[in-house]
Amino acid sequence: RRRKNRSSVPSDAIVSSGDVTRAVIEKRRGQSLFHLGPERDRSIFAGLDVRFAPLESADYVVCSGLDDDEVETPEDYRARLEVMLERRLFMVCANPDVVVERGPQLVYCAGALADLYATMGGEVLYAGKPYRPIYDMALDKAETAAGRRATLDRVLAIGDSVRTDLKGARAAGIDFLFVTSGIHAEELGGRERPDSALLQTAFAAAGGMPKAVMRELTW
Repeated sequence: RRRKNRSSVPSDAIVSSGDVTRAVIEKRRGQSLFHLGPERDRSIFAGLDVRFAPLESADYVVCSGLDDDEVETPEDYRARLEVMLERRLFMVCANPDVVVERGPQLVYCAGALADLYATMGGEVLYAGKPYRPIYDMALDKAETAAGRRATLDRVLAIGDSVRTDLKGARAAGIDFLFVTSGIHAEELGGRERPDSALLQTAFAAAGGMPKAVMRELTW
C-alpha cells in the first residue's frame, strides 16, 4: 500500500486580529500600555514582554472591547477617551467589529470604541478587517502552510458584515461570499428569507456586489 505524502497535504492556517495586535505590541517593546477591555481578554498578551500602566501614564492603548458589553455602550467610555485624546494616545483596536452576535443579542465590540475615538480625533490602528494588515498576514501564513504562492484569484473571503468583510475583501482584491443570516439579518428582512432589494441596497452602499450570497455557511 502506498503511503500518502504528508507534505503534499495542505495544513490549516489561522490568523486573527489578535495576531496582528500582538505583532504591533512586539514592535512597541519597551513602551507601556493601557488595556481597555475585559479581564477575559488578557490572554492576548500571553507570552509577550508587556508593561501595563494606568491610562494617565501609559504610552499607548490596546482596546479589546467593553468591560461589560451586555449593558454598556461606547458613550459610557467617552470620559476615558477624552483623557486619551488629551494625552494624544495611539490606540490599537484588537477587533474592528462594531457589533457581534451573541446568541440572539447584538453586543458592542472594540470597533465601536475605536470608531468613537477616531471621530473625536484620536489615532487608531485597526488590527482586523477591513484593514490591509490582517489580509497580508493571512496570505503570508497561507503560503507558508501550503508551500506555494497564494494568488488572489484562488482566494475566497466569507463573512456576514458589509462594513468589515465585504469592504475588506474588495479592498484586498479578493472574491467574497456574503452570509445573510448574520449581523445584518434583521435589517435585510429576516434570517430565513432576506429581501433581495434590501440586499442590493446594502451592497450598493458598500460599493459593489459580492461574488455570491448564502443564507448560512453550510455545504
